[in-house]
Amino acid sequence: MNTSKFKGEIYQQFSRIGRALASPVRLELLDLLCQAPRTVEALAKETTQSLANTSQHLRVLRQARLVEAEKHGLFVVYSLAGDEVCTFFKSLQKLAEVRLSEVRSLAQSLLAERHMLMPVDRGGLFSRIEHGEVTLLDVRPVDEYRAGHIPGSLSVPLADLAEKIAGLPRDREVVAYCRGPYCVLAIEAVEILRRHGFTALRMEESVHDWQAAGHVLQTEE
Repeated sequence: MNTSKFKGEIYQQFSRIGRALASPVRLELLDLLCQAPRTVEALAKETTQSLANTSQHLRVLRQARLVEAEKHGLFVVYSLAGDEVCTFFKSLQKLAEVRLSEVRSLAQSLLAERHMLMPVDRGGLFSRIEHGEVTLLDVRPVDEYRAGHIPGSLSVPLADLAEKIAGLPRDREVVAYCRGPYCVLAIEAVEILRRHGFTALRMEESVHDWQAAGHVLQTEE
């Protein structure tokens, strides 16, 4: 093989990844699978897509070797093909933040509108949790919490928050987190908490950001 043919063919292979990622829905699917494996049905519900559309998008991701599928009884469970896929997705997200002013503008607009601009000091958060000075809520679905969560956090999925809110301590600040800076679950959770009289803040970092900073995650079987 001459060098010209090699270059053409190697970049053709690289482009398979680019084509697979050229869809907002497929990017959202990767983001969800960064949190935990899921069935097609669960992914369709999370992305508000039909089962047929979700299956089609997953097929494209699978052909690019970005996701894998495994049969569990009557269900097919999808997962990332490797940790490097999530690392790549997070790098893509960071690149978009740096290079695309529209990304920053959209995020700032939403946060300002919802009064969520005040950041949480991640460095001091763990110490405050250990000393009982803050209640940390993981408002993602339970399966994501079990796959990996910040030590000391309570699993209170957003869908269950209204019925569980009475059991939360009112003598301390509440911090909610979900899947990262562009996940709206924590934003909605903070709004609910504030309406019920809690002092509540949103932590924009995900469990992956927490782990990348050198902190340990807890898992549950």
